[in-house]
Formats: sequence, structure tokens, C-alpha cells
Amino acid sequence: MFVMIGISADFDPVHLGHVKLIEKGREIGEETGDKVVVYLNKGYSANHAPFFTPFEARKDMALAAGADKVVGIEGLHHRLTLAYSVPIRIAMMIEDGVVDYVDAANVSTPKIVKYAQKFVKQGIFVGIPRNLPNRNVIRWFAVNEFLKNKYGRNMNFHIIPEMTFNGKISGREIRKSIIENEMEIPEETKELLPKTTVKILQREIKKGTVPENRNWEIIKKRMNTYSRPNLMNISYLNGNAINEIIKGRVYRDEESIWATFRRAGYGPVLTRLAISAIEEKVTREEVVKLMKSYEEKRVIPKEQSVDKVIERSFYVANNCEKGELASKANEKFRSDPNIKIDNVPLFIDAGLYLTKFETKILKRNLNGNPKEKKESNEIIPQIYINKDGKLSCEIRVENKKIKTNLRLHSKDVTYIRYILDSQFIPVSAKIMHKKEGFRIRIFIHNK
Repeated sequence: MFVMIGISADFDPVHLGHVKLIEKGREIGEETGDKVVVYLNKGYSANHAPFFTPFEARKDMALAAGADKVVGIEGLHHRLTLAYSVPIRIAMMIEDGVVDYVDAANVSTPKIVKYAQKFVKQGIFVGIPRNLPNRNVIRWFAVNEFLKNKYGRNMNFHIIPEMTFNGKISGREIRKSIIENEMEIPEETKELLPKTTVKILQREIKKGTVPENRNWEIIKKRMNTYSRPNLMNISYLNGNAINEIIKGRVYRDEESIWATFRRAGYGPVLTRLAISAIEEKVTREEVVKLMKSYEEKRVIPKEQSVDKVIERSFYVANNCEKGELASKANEKFRSDPNIKIDNVPLFIDAGLYLTKFETKILKRNLNGNPKEKKESNEIIPQIYINKDGKLSCEIRVENKKIKTNLRLHSKDVTYIRYILDSQFIPVSAKIMHKKEGFRIRIFIHNK
């Protein structure tokens, strides 16, 4: 069995607060005979950004600070929000045999338990209020309790006070101080770091591996050149963000990219996730496939499942049709787990506004009797939201682009818009030739 420590920290770099976590872990290990293991995020941080310090260097820092073993976790934080990545990480630890978990917080354990119970009861870890103190620790505690039903056990939490030194010790401020000091570690910053961390950091700075950076050239290229339909396939981009991306072209620097997402109403965390998704070309289909794989293992709560997101979209569309505000319907669905939606449509047929010339091109490229319902595997329409906020599709045929708004009932428009604005549910389409003309069948996560 292992004693697990510092899971919610990226150790970027390891500072004296992290050392206290390791020391607490070793204290517990002396009583149990267990090992202190650090599960260290790799690739992207829990806040969806590149690391300041490379993984191997952070691993060396953790081991030098007293950890017995370091386990790398990668592939999650450019694809998933914390509400989904935290259950996966905790499940991994429990399956590995972790018994005890150590973290730091500026509130007592009883208060963390009290705050967490609401989310445990609801079985959903999305939207934990920002004003809750140490909300990430609360999320970890709540998920740990939730997974007890699956594994028949969970980790014992040990919460120690956050270490302070003329204020809270912050990895962000440590990194900022080094960058602003022209990549030299200021003397006042060294006071916050163990000597082993200082030595390893200086080694990495000399090697030129600190700080790690995004591939801004590929990000700018994609934001400058991708069409609306191609941007819509990227996860964590909603219609508003895509419109702002198009309007903000041409991108030449990082600040202009950040400004675009601010105009789209994105906060810092979601902006980092969206930029990471663009950089790594993370598709909606890829994200949903990952989510579904953990849903099947009962790691992701049912209330956060892909199907629930689709159900909520349909519920909101139905209630809007009855005159209810979308925001009110959305809140009602989230807060009432007893709401059940049956027969949620996973495809919608839409009409098209085509010219005679466009109709002729499509007829020429679709085989079979036009009076019969036919589907084409070669002509694949792409669904997107146009600059006026209307649902549209793009059909590429004979080296031409046919762009047309979709003819839909208002309820179906609301439903599909909510699906697209979910930021990760994929939407695909096929063109069909019916007796009454061409139609687009829109599939909602159901090719």
C-alpha cells in the first residue's frame, strides 16, 4: 500500500509548502510502513497550461524532497476540465493501492467535509463556486467520497495548514519572480525553495529547458486559417468564441489571442483549456470518447455523463418553447436530479436554402433515384454557426463550397445550439435526397 501526497499540486517547482506535504506523508508512513508516492501531472498542468519546469526536473525535485516514488499522469489536462480529470486521477490512485492522501488548505477538515457533502449528494462536480475557500481541495474530497461506492473504500484525507511566508507561498509568484529577474532566481525567492530545488532549477535554466512554452506558431496558424466548421470540431470552442476568433484575425502575438477569448466571455482557466485544445488539435469526438470510456468504468458521475449533457440541452429547448428562460430551465435541470427525459432525439432533419445551380451540382453528385431517400458517404456537410449566429452548413463538392443556413423548427435550433455550445459534444451530418428535395440529417454524438 502507498501513502499518496500532493496530488492537487503540480510541483512547478517544488517549494517549502510541498516539502511540508511530503514530510506529513513520511510521518504517516513511519506508522504504517507505507511509501510516499507523488502523482505528478505531465504534459499540461491541472490548469491546462504548459509547465514552467520539465517533468523530469520536477520528478527529481520531489524525490530530493523526500518522496519515495513519482508517477506521471498525462493526456488529461488538455482534454478535460477538472470536474472530469479529478475523478480519473483519484480512481487511478485508489486502483494503485493508495490509502492516505495529504493536502494543504486554509480551512479545517470539518469545513471541507461540510462544503463537499452538497456535491457528493448531487453526484456532480461541475460549477463549484469560486467563492468557496480551497475549492479544489473540496472537489478532491467530494470525488473521493463519491468513488467509495465503486471501490468499497476510499483514501483517508490528511489536511495540513497551508504554509505561509510573508503571505501564501505561490508557485505562480515564484515562477513570475524568476522570469522577471531574467531567469535568475532572486534571493528572496530562494528562501521559499529547498536547496535541492534551487540546484535543479539552476541546472534546467542553464540547459534552456525552463520555462516550457506553447507552440504559439501553430496556435496562431490554426486561429488564422481554420474555417468556422473546422473550428467547430475543436473542443472547448463555442459559437461565440469562434465568431470572435474569425473577427480577430490576423493573430500575430499572444496578447491578441487572449483578448479574443476575453471578448468571447471566457475566463482564464477555460481560455487556457481552449488554447491547449487548439494547440493539440483536440476534437470534440476525442474528448467524448475519453469521457465515455470512464463513464463505462463508473468513474465519471452519471449526472456529468455525455447523455446528461444531451438531455439537458433537449430539456432547455423544450422549456424555451413553452416560454421559459433558457437560464432558468438550465438551472432547474441541474438542481433537480429527479428530472428524467425520455426519447431524446439523436438526429434532426433540416431543410436547405439552395439555388438552382447548387441543386444541380448536388443532383449530379448523388447517385440513385432522387425520389428515394439516399445518403452520401462522399459528400459530408459540416455544421457550424455563422457570423449572424444562425445554424448553417458547408458542403464541399466539385471543388466548390456550398454554404447555406438550415431550415429548422425553433425548438430544434435551440437544442442544437445548446449541444454546440456544450463545447465538447460532437455533431456530424449527412446529406439526403428525398422526394421533397435535399435535407441535412444532423447527428448528435451518434454517427
